[in-house]
Amino acid sequence: MTLTRSLSLVTGVIALALVTATPAEAQFGGIVYDPSNYAQNVLTAARSLQQINNQITQIQNQAQSLINQARNLASLPTNLLAPIQQDIDRTRQLIGQAQQIANKVENIDQAFSQRYPSGSLAGTSNATLVSNAQTRWTDALAAYQDTLRTGATVTGNIDGTRDQTGTLLTASQGATGALQAAQAGNQLIALETRQLADLTAMLAAQARAQSIQAARAASDEAQGREQTRRFLAPGAGYSAQSVTLFRD
Repeated sequence: MTLTRSLSLVTGVIALALVTATPAEAQFGGIVYDPSNYAQNVLTAARSLQQINNQITQIQNQAQSLINQARNLASLPTNLLAPIQQDIDRTRQLIGQAQQIANKVENIDQAFSQRYPSGSLAGTSNATLVSNAQTRWTDALAAYQDTLRTGATVTGNIDGTRDQTGTLLTASQGATGALQAAQAGNQLIALETRQLADLTAMLAAQARAQSIQAARAASDEAQGREQTRRFLAPGAGYSAQSVTLFRD
């Protein structure tokens, strides 16, 4: 029998006792029966039972609140931060492995001062001009190779991104509390950050290759003008020299 049914039964008994109660006391076998006192006792018991029922309800609510708090504090069992960080580190290493001209300001300045001169080439020897032109060609070729390697790495991350996104979305939808939902959201943000890093690396590699090629074209044009000037410069001309073909 539930507490609610018990309360209903007690209430009915009180009502019946009040209806049948008489002001006169009755005596049965030496025991004095007072209907009014009996009704009062039953009413007191009903009130006590109601208080107990309220306390039980309060305890049930507190227990449910503790359960909800435990769910909100439960950690997400899915953790993809490690593989996401590994992907970012792999992209960073690829950027650091740039050939010929590194992605550092001091290295770029040094390379341009040596083989991408912006001033006059009049005092540069022909051998140095040829060597610089060869090095510039190597720079451009290596930059294009770096771009292809970066593109291959970024493309290879697409399958992993798809799987990681599906896993995190499933974990987010199945989250049992606020903490799990927040952790799933944080990992999705980390995944988006990885994608932005890949995109940044790809754009930087393309811009680097285009810039090196443009610098090479400008330097080759300047070198071509200098070599043309030297070729057309007036000189002593050709003078015949005696040549001995056979020994006497």
